[in-house]
Amino acid sequence: MTLSATHEPRALLKSQAEHAYSMLVEQIIRLDLAPGQILLDRELTTTLGIGRTPVREALQRLAREGLLVHFPHRGMVVTEISATGTRDIYEFRSLIDGEAARLAAERATQNEISELKQIAQELSVHAESAKVDTYVQLDRSFYEILSIASRNHYIAETIPRILNLHLRLWFYIVKMKDDWRTLALSHSAMTKEVADAIAIRDAIGAQSAVRGYVEQRQKDMQVLM
Repeated sequence: MTLSATHEPRALLKSQAEHAYSMLVEQIIRLDLAPGQILLDRELTTTLGIGRTPVREALQRLAREGLLVHFPHRGMVVTEISATGTRDIYEFRSLIDGEAARLAAERATQNEISELKQIAQELSVHAESAKVDTYVQLDRSFYEILSIASRNHYIAETIPRILNLHLRLWFYIVKMKDDWRTLALSHSAMTKEVADAIAIRDAIGAQSAVRGYVEQRQKDMQVLM
């Protein structure tokens, strides 16, 4: 009984921190929380309806992942979108995601290949329907399966963090160009190309598809900035 009483509050705090993190991530990547915006934990506890301790844990996690920056006497601030930061994100993503695709082509199971191909098809459908929430969730699932299929623990740990940083830039491009459909279709086409290459064990083709797409998004950002 004592053990349960001790561990239940900790489990609850962890669950609340995860919930706070998920909500804040979505608001940051979609620019609802704007670059440079100051986040006060006392205000977030009210807007999120979650206690101060789990909110602080979520903010610290977001800072570790590069979506927030801590400034003394100011608190947590949403990371600005800068030319240098954008370059670093795309260069790193090209390396990590490209390698994940290459390894997946060598190591993926048939079930994982089938899942990747199915998700790529669904992404194309939802790009046309502009169902943003569903599209983003499918995109996360695609990269989750890709990272698992790479059979590399460190890649699997890194991809979700890089994906959030990339998604924020992706939504920035959509906002500045005011063109969801073109970008979404381009991304879904890339996932299909990757999945098809993995299916025939074309490691270089899978890697090149990812890197080509990332390079194009980097060019988009260079024009916009």
